[in-house]
Amino acid sequence: MDNYKKRVVDNLLERKLKGKGAVLIQGAKWCGKTTTAEQKAKSILYMDDPQKKAQNLQMAEFNMQRLLQGDAPRLIDEWQLAPQIWDAVRFEVDHRDAMGQFILTGSAVPADKQKISHSGTGRFAWLTMRPMSLYESGDSTGGVSIGQLFDSDKTVDGYCKLELADIAFLICRGGWPRAVSLDKDIALDQAKDYVDAITDSDISRVDDVNRDKESARRLMRSYARHQGSQATIGTIREDMTAGGAFEISERTITSYINALKQIFVIEDMPSWNPNLRSKTAIRTSDTRYFVDPSIATAALGIGPEDLMNDLNMMGLLFETMCVRDLRVFADALDGDVYHYRDKNGLECDAVIHLRNGKYGLIEIKLGGETLINEGVKTLTSFASKIDTGAMKEPSFRMILTATGNFAYRRDDGILIVPLGCLNA
Repeated sequence: MDNYKKRVVDNLLERKLKGKGAVLIQGAKWCGKTTTAEQKAKSILYMDDPQKKAQNLQMAEFNMQRLLQGDAPRLIDEWQLAPQIWDAVRFEVDHRDAMGQFILTGSAVPADKQKISHSGTGRFAWLTMRPMSLYESGDSTGGVSIGQLFDSDKTVDGYCKLELADIAFLICRGGWPRAVSLDKDIALDQAKDYVDAITDSDISRVDDVNRDKESARRLMRSYARHQGSQATIGTIREDMTAGGAFEISERTITSYINALKQIFVIEDMPSWNPNLRSKTAIRTSDTRYFVDPSIATAALGIGPEDLMNDLNMMGLLFETMCVRDLRVFADALDGDVYHYRDKNGLECDAVIHLRNGKYGLIEIKLGGETLINEGVKTLTSFASKIDTGAMKEPSFRMILTATGNFAYRRDDGILIVPLGCLNA
């Protein structure tokens, strides 16, 4: 594919193919799973090809072996249409006794697990994809590498070409690959279409439970208003039912949220539990996030101009965009992203913790001297509480901003980095 935009996950896919017989790529619909897999595949079976779908399903029942034949790695797209493919691939991997034989991709709607008898442990690797980071979409100059920050203490040097209005647009456009090359007005439609598809059908297709479209829309609007918070189900319910003309139970809301998690629309952030110098009760509730900020703006029916007129809301959704990008980068570094909050209200927006024990502390701010100083105060206070005798010191302390043209290191060692110059 000549116009393929390289993804951070490309190298991770190649690595996993070297270590397992098959790789399952999962993630939100429209995030580019099939296109990315096509770059590595040597042969491809599109199960939902309209001209061959019926035949493919028949072959899956009566001659599965034929569907699996082809140069490796063989991509089987929309494999969940015939869930028995899973066990067949597992069996074939065992008997071929070779790595990198198959790549499976499909809709975010999960396969019928009742038709799968084996977990795939030891044969399959799982790879989660998300919408594009700003670096992948070409909107970040990529001058500051998180990976390098973990490996060295060099002074950062990066240039950001984005202004606040650009950030507002990118929040609303999102990281959907098909939106990146479109004219601005058309690009903004992609997230709206995505939310329509989720509420109209996908949320019910998850487990064949007929869910109410209006309830789903109300939930997504409420979730949008609570991005970056640890709002309880009760709080979300109060928000959804404000005005008294609508009623829904907490149990039903939980069911809807779980369905949205299964199709990778919602990706809440777990809490981080470091070793501290003193006993402090850590809040363990997950922090609420969509997998992409454009889902929130589309659910709320707002656009870039609305964000520019409401910087508080823009700050919340900028945080969602930063978390999306940090998750993309953390995956490439064999790490995860967490949130910290204690009983005294001290918070850290994001902690990237690598499997080797290294970690970085990140505060997210739109920008400006006042907000940056608030972030510096938070990072300094939080870092002082960590028991560096029981765990490593943070590899870096960073304030990730929307505004500012340059990345730099302050005299106190804290990094000020615009999102528009960050990469893995």
